[in-house]
Amino acid sequence: MSDVSAHPGTGTRATDPTRLARYTTLRLGGAARRVETAVSAEEIVQKVRQARLRDEPALLLAGGSNVVIGDVGFPGTVVLVRSRGLRVVAEDAETVTVRVEAGEPWDDLVAATVANGWSGLECLSGVPGSAGATPIQNVGAYGQEVAETITGVQVYDRDVDDVRRIAAADCGFAYRSSIFKYSERWVVLSVDFRLTRSPLSAPVRYAELARTLGVAVGDRVPLADARATVLRLRAGKGMVLDDADPDTWSVGSFFTNPVLSGAAYELLRERAAELGEPPHWPGAGDTVKVSAAWLIDKAGFAKGHPGPEGVAISGKHTLALTNRTGTASTAALLSLARDIRDGVHARFGVPLHPEPVLVNCAL
Repeated sequence: MSDVSAHPGTGTRATDPTRLARYTTLRLGGAARRVETAVSAEEIVQKVRQARLRDEPALLLAGGSNVVIGDVGFPGTVVLVRSRGLRVVAEDAETVTVRVEAGEPWDDLVAATVANGWSGLECLSGVPGSAGATPIQNVGAYGQEVAETITGVQVYDRDVDDVRRIAAADCGFAYRSSIFKYSERWVVLSVDFRLTRSPLSAPVRYAELARTLGVAVGDRVPLADARATVLRLRAGKGMVLDDADPDTWSVGSFFTNPVLSGAAYELLRERAAELGEPPHWPGAGDTVKVSAAWLIDKAGFAKGHPGPEGVAISGKHTLALTNRTGTASTAALLSLARDIRDGVHARFGVPLHPEPVLVNCAL
């Protein structure tokens, strides 16, 4: 994601066009050897091939909303993905399939689907990033995941130097994961989404969203109402990017919600007995998904908790780690993240794992 359309960030120290802090929502990241822009799928492939001919690694970056780049930068070519556009490639009386270029800003796509009366992405409103990043992360929010609507992903396969289409069933979609996430093999070029022709949302699954809408879980609401409500909820948690609000200078949720076995969840309940039942949801099989935000807060890391060099937990949401001054280092952000991870493990025995991709740095 990796993410939204890349634009130089404001309020950062970065003036060198090769300094990657210019292109990440955290305003963090050292310099690349070179930065190039690709405005089409063909140019993306060409830039990656050229980097290989120079014997350089290539990093695809569509804006940096789900990536943490080390202070040492990147010792190769960074390709800024600026491809745009969407078109209908299949349709019938009930559904429409749209092919979306990798660099299309995600929320622009969601807005277009809502305006056209296509249901299936409305609860993913306000998620920063690009369309091409969504299958990498299997982006999800407020009860929807892109895996539910993706039918295929067009990729450049670096291993065999060829462009191919991977069917959704072969993408290895799981909770915030896919075959693309930790592999350098695949470069996403476009994504196909099959959506339902309906003026109403998909059934509302997320309890907080249902309460805010004033409906029962499982009800449907007008698409525009679902989108507007999700945007309000996200903004209240600092999860809608705003150049004027340092509390949004983050990668969104820094940690994924832990997925525990039944036995591990019972151990957590014992450790947290005096705090009440940990917020949780059924996971795949017999697993239990637990709220990382709750664990972080109850381990002593409240909203606004400070770290070194001006980094801090967001004042709006405990899952967001922010570079509030715009002048901190990646090392400082990761120091805060380690403190949180280690504190949660010491208190509850539950491991936390980062959600963003870490480039030339480690937690």
